[in-house]
Amino acid sequence: MRKGDTLLDIKNLSFAYGNRVILENVDLSFKLGDVVAIMGGSGMGKTTLLKLIGGLLTPQQGTVTLNGTRVDTSDRVSLYKLRRSMGMLFQFGALFTDMTVFDNVAFPLREQTNLSEDLIRTLVLLKLDAVGLRGAAHLYPSEISGGMSRRVALARSVALDPLLIMYDEPFAGLDPISMGVTSQLIRKLNEALGSTSIVVTHDVAETFEIVDYVYMISNGRVQAQGTPEELKNSKDPFVVQFINGYPDGPVKFQYPAPPLAEDLGI
Repeated sequence: MRKGDTLLDIKNLSFAYGNRVILENVDLSFKLGDVVAIMGGSGMGKTTLLKLIGGLLTPQQGTVTLNGTRVDTSDRVSLYKLRRSMGMLFQFGALFTDMTVFDNVAFPLREQTNLSEDLIRTLVLLKLDAVGLRGAAHLYPSEISGGMSRRVALARSVALDPLLIMYDEPFAGLDPISMGVTSQLIRKLNEALGSTSIVVTHDVAETFEIVDYVYMISNGRVQAQGTPEELKNSKDPFVVQFINGYPDGPVKFQYPAPPLAEDLGI
């Protein structure tokens, strides 16, 4: 597979929690070497989409295909093998609190490979050096800042040199400096590994600086898509509202409900 080829293909994907439809007939495509953003308001199905890609959830309809192999939740052996090609940065990092920084990054290497401890040590230090934290290898998560924790989690997510790296709200809760460092690391690591990165976020300014393409999801569907420049110049009311954070537009603040007077019995 070469840069520019389709690595991840999602076709006609639908998913619902009971009667609540989250995604409906969604089509998305991700090319090798690209950094792609999935954007939208809270509760619009962005994280659910990552779980469907990783096989944590099973769609009611449609397919997810990674590098020519379908993500099949009914075949555990095939699914676990396919997951070795995926890296995941969980929201807020999700580090193991009783493990050192070194052991957190070493964890996937010890679980998924038969490499010697000497080789694992070399790989872990290289990953930590890439995120600027080789000197913190001996520390525990409680001894480092939130921004540093996110970088450790980033090093862990790329420990196996995955083809696909998924980031769930990587900028949430970060100060401006940590946010800038994290965004540039996402771009640089993607280029160094020759991977594809999916960034789930609603941080427009930081995201538009590093991504190649954007999908905007609302009401279970892809409402808009394009390069950051195309979306900045879009006249679509949804895109304009989301990018600028306007309170009035297609996305309503109030969740659908009867008139207040009716609920209050007035």
